[in-house]
Amino acid sequence: MSRDPRIHPRKQPRQVRAELTRRRILRAAAQVFAEYGYAAGTTNRIAERAGVSIGSLYQYYPNKDAILLELTAGHLESGAAEAGRSQAEEPPASVEGVMRAFVQASIANHLEDPRLLRVMLEKTPRSQELLDKVHRYTGERTAYTRELLRGYPEVRVSDLHTAARIINATIELVVHQVVSEHEPVDLKSLEDELVAMFTRYLTAG
Repeated sequence: MSRDPRIHPRKQPRQVRAELTRRRILRAAAQVFAEYGYAAGTTNRIAERAGVSIGSLYQYYPNKDAILLELTAGHLESGAAEAGRSQAEEPPASVEGVMRAFVQASIANHLEDPRLLRVMLEKTPRSQELLDKVHRYTGERTAYTRELLRGYPEVRVSDLHTAARIINATIELVVHQVVSEHEPVDLKSLEDELVAMFTRYLTAG
């Protein structure tokens, strides 16, 4: 499947210097989107913050949508990598411990500036490549969670596959939504409430 040139990078850096420039543009874009929002987060502001000419920026990205799409893909990949690291560790001793580990990992992946998270959530172009990544990561996470829950006799739900989908989707959506809101949130309270909710759901007989 060909990539839409309107929302994807124009070139992939092949030299260290070019890669450093690309990273500088992405860091600057994250700061600009968080500070100014999507509408006022122009490529001119991004280029100025990155310390590059607007022409240099356009050598890498055709517009700010392409930059935002890459930031969002990086956010998604970071979450998947964190999930992979947690899956390699010894499973917690209890269902409550499993839910706490899941919620903590999700919160840790959402500690970026909440204003940037809002821009990602509301304005990122839904490219087919991004949707495919989401679908793949979601499937892998669901399969892992389903098999993990099989090892806990206190789990009483009959359909583990559906339960795994509900748990992962709800944690991701709730954490993303609450953390990205304008009103400050007590992250420990958010963690405790989600852990209690899902522990009761899984173990209620």
